[in-house]
Amino acid sequence: MLPLSQFQDFIEQQNLFVQGNRILLAVSGGKDSVLMLHLFKAIGVDVGVAHCNFNLRADEAQRDESFVALLAKNFELPFYVTHFDTKKYATENKISTQMAARDLRYNWFEEIRRNEGYDYIALAQHQNDAVETVLINLTRGTGISGLHGILPKRDFLIRPLLFLNRQQIDEIVKVNNIDFVEDSSNVSTKYTRNKIRLQVVPHLQEINPNLEKTFAENIARFADLEAFLDVQVQKLVHEILVQRKDGSYISLDEISRLTPQKLLLYELLKPFNFGENVVQEIIDSLKGLSGTHFFSATHQAIINRNDLVIVEKNKSVAANQFIHPTTENIGFGNVEISLVFTDEVKFEVDTNKAFVNADKLIFPLVLRNWQNGDKFIPLGMRNPKKVSDYFIDTKVPLHLKSTTPILVNGNGEIIWITGMRQDNRYKLITATKKVAIFELKIK
Repeated sequence: MLPLSQFQDFIEQQNLFVQGNRILLAVSGGKDSVLMLHLFKAIGVDVGVAHCNFNLRADEAQRDESFVALLAKNFELPFYVTHFDTKKYATENKISTQMAARDLRYNWFEEIRRNEGYDYIALAQHQNDAVETVLINLTRGTGISGLHGILPKRDFLIRPLLFLNRQQIDEIVKVNNIDFVEDSSNVSTKYTRNKIRLQVVPHLQEINPNLEKTFAENIARFADLEAFLDVQVQKLVHEILVQRKDGSYISLDEISRLTPQKLLLYELLKPFNFGENVVQEIIDSLKGLSGTHFFSATHQAIINRNDLVIVEKNKSVAANQFIHPTTENIGFGNVEISLVFTDEVKFEVDTNKAFVNADKLIFPLVLRNWQNGDKFIPLGMRNPKKVSDYFIDTKVPLHLKSTTPILVNGNGEIIWITGMRQDNRYKLITATKKVAIFELKIK
């Protein structure tokens, strides 16, 4: 008999889905996924069957596809199938064939789930798969999330067979005369997972015959530990990570007080895609020179005086923009500059606005990044000052040095360091007849 009560109990205990949900089943044709299909069908859940042909095993792959298609037809279930050029994808993305197959199938499953109105995707991984995943993660190096391995539920993925181990599945399939197809690649030790399964796990089972049960208990503890850590990190985010318009700030003193420092800083910076090696470099540089930069794939972190500032990578690099008399709005990086003209000679104390004597403008104006050697005459002063010195004197964060747009007249003179200080040469005077009002807005 099928273990229906245990199956339903596990679904309920793990809150995998609720009555009325539609479930997309990932069925390869092997005994695990075929058993999962039989279990779902037996308890009357609304399901569909999805099968991937990776074109890696020639005739055998076509055999699997035909078997699953016939199985879905016999059960009168919706059937979805796709073919992948897995080797080409792996080569183009410089990843292993196994990783390529994983990326392709998960992306396709999610596409089917959304397009066809399924609530969850069910994968037929079991306790032995969870053991193998943890061992692989430990071998390669992992954080806490790698220690819990495969979770019963994550986002739209559910794994309803994690209450069974491989031996139990073999017995259930045999007793119930369930037909399936065998994947010949499962016995090949050229794949890391198969090496773990065939050469490592048997030795561990000699030491602990209840290996799967022990790992299941450990995995549950690690999952609880990760959940606890997430709560603590979110508290830290609210306490020490300050969000400003120009980036995210963490006080260096706060970083110095973190315990354990590397773990917590890594978790704080993980949303910005900083790896452990870079986090260690940041810790080693806490007492170093202001201006030290660190990079992830998407962000950069800068030690700026008393803070670590995180901003989006390359956000500072923007092409020169030209402003004409007819320009009303123009984008520059993450800001926008608007321009209006008025005959009313007026001035407001607002750093996000520049009130300029329009008669002195030589179009087209240029909106660009700061350049080494830039000088201007700050409003209210008589003598030129280097923009870099102005940044230092006014304690402008280092990352804003390259992200602040500079408005330049057609003769090369700086009109306005946007959002900060206007040039004295372009101020309004008694003889001014027409005013150009520039306004800085954050997109």
